[in-house]
Amino acid sequence: MSDAPPEQDGSGGGTGNGHPAYEISTDPARLDVDRLHRWLSTDAYWALGRSRDALERALAGSLNFGVYEIGSGSADGGGAQLAYARVITDGATFAWLCDVYVDRAARGRGIGSALVAAVRAHLAPYGLRRIALVTADAHEVYGKHGFTLLTDPALWMTWEAD
Repeated sequence: MSDAPPEQDGSGGGTGNGHPAYEISTDPARLDVDRLHRWLSTDAYWALGRSRDALERALAGSLNFGVYEIGSGSADGGGAQLAYARVITDGATFAWLCDVYVDRAARGRGIGSALVAAVRAHLAPYGLRRIALVTADAHEVYGKHGFTLLTDPALWMTWEAD
């Protein structure tokens, strides 16, 4: 979206506990699409088997958040990607947070929580009425950032392909 808030890079965590520090960026050029495809299509219960083409189309139509190691010494000066999330939004009233994934080797360092906080902070200027998501196993992570169960699930409907 052209009227979206500017890219926000943030730094966080890591150095005090023996883990490298990390930064969060919305720059789509930094995304490691090969890694994202491997993570989502082979290890994320909601996206198992997702094709590379479907991933690339999803990336193109979304606001993407990547978490990257600082100081990992890669050739382009950026660190390895540690986590990912994407948001689909109209930029005015609603957003859908999805495909939130933290590399298995990076879990337990607060990266998922920092990523959700960064998403909320980035979306705050939009004045959205609602940010929705679906999770089977991370209610505690999202709950720390104000997400709650639906107050009336009977109001929500979904269409799903066979």
